[in-house]
Amino acid sequence: MSMTFGHSQPPPDKKLGEKPASGFLQNTERLRFAAEGAVSIIVVLSFWEGCVRFFDVQPYIFPAPSAVLLSLWHGIVSGIYIAALAVTVLEIIVGALIGATAGFLLAIIMGSSRLLNRLLYPWVVGIQTIPKVAIAPLMLVWFGFGIESKILIVSLTSMFPVMINTLSGLRSTDPDQVALVKALCGNKMKILRFVQFPAALPYIFAGLNTAIVLAVIAAIVAEFVGARAGIGYLILQANFALDLAKVFSLLVVLGMLGVTLSLFMRAVENRVCFWNRRN
Repeated sequence: MSMTFGHSQPPPDKKLGEKPASGFLQNTERLRFAAEGAVSIIVVLSFWEGCVRFFDVQPYIFPAPSAVLLSLWHGIVSGIYIAALAVTVLEIIVGALIGATAGFLLAIIMGSSRLLNRLLYPWVVGIQTIPKVAIAPLMLVWFGFGIESKILIVSLTSMFPVMINTLSGLRSTDPDQVALVKALCGNKMKILRFVQFPAALPYIFAGLNTAIVLAVIAAIVAEFVGARAGIGYLILQANFALDLAKVFSLLVVLGMLGVTLSLFMRAVENRVCFWNRRN
């Protein structure tokens, strides 16, 4: 009895065929989410506009969306909002970088020694629990009305979430991986570099995402206490003039700034922590 063996064709790669479909579905989902968001914004703004006009609410009590958008347009075209936004963004970026770096280094120091953790942790928590509004006047006395005092307040605010999340990430390392590196004659620096740091990256970015949002709040609070420029400075001026349309337009700018910074941080996280990518 003879048997004949033929060359069987390999099955087609389904994954290669599924990529365009999955990409199309992802784009469709994004468009659907964007459309739903746009429709919700239009509905809310229309309801807001209708209520203000129907009840004849005065603009110094509650402005209409049309007045807010007009004030926003005038502020952007005149360049006043752009200049103030540049100052606030500089305070946020520089302060968040300094605070995140300090928080990361503190987490490494505290994670390397239980004694240092017991010594430093109460001081860090104590500094964080002090309201920044209470220490902002001291910063003005020590550093003046310039940008330095705002950067310092932003740094103190953004340091704590980065430190706590980094410390949690370093402690969540798999002990078997640490034991393996030690068995291969790895020192503490190699364990930190090849085991603890990659494991802590998702925690670090979670802290950075929280810190960048808190940095926006800290910068505005610092500008409220004393400043010569910035979005917070313009909000105070508009409040004194009872120009609520301008106040609301500046709040819109702050909201867009916070969302942009958070989305940027999320995009960096998806790029770096590709194994922990979020939709």
